[in-house]
Amino acid sequence: MSSEQTPAQTPVPETDGTAPAAGERPRRLMYAAALAALEGIALVVAGGWILALGLAGSPDDRQQAVTGGITLLVLALLPLLAARGLWQVRRWSRGPAVITQILALPVAYNLLQADSIAIGAGIGLAVVSVAALVLLVNPATTRALGITGPGRAE
Repeated sequence: MSSEQTPAQTPVPETDGTAPAAGERPRRLMYAAALAALEGIALVVAGGWILALGLAGSPDDRQQAVTGGITLLVLALLPLLAARGLWQVRRWSRGPAVITQILALPVAYNLLQADSIAIGAGIGLAVVSVAALVLLVNPATTRALGITGPGRAE
């Protein structure tokens, strides 16, 4: 057999920590999933609290409180599903996670405009949203999720 007929042996590249091995999730992806889950849990807690006050308490408008609580509980599904998808390294999960963070920024801005304890919540939400966005657009995260840029089909 000649050298032209023999397939070239390609060495298996060693992982040096720059790219995750198959089935492994980078820390940045785990942190992004944790932040999305934290936002989802906060929405569940806030929605449950508002709903409980609307049903048991004496709000100014019971119907508005119940509707607001249910709305927050339903909105909590998006970051919770995104967090689950990120944790399982699912490609589809990055879109909902990014959308959640982008929608959270105006909410944080509105909370910062309040003259109450909501300012602290606004600061916390802004920090979490920006940190999650940075983690979600990180090259290690996009590589782990198998996302390529436009015109970079592999």
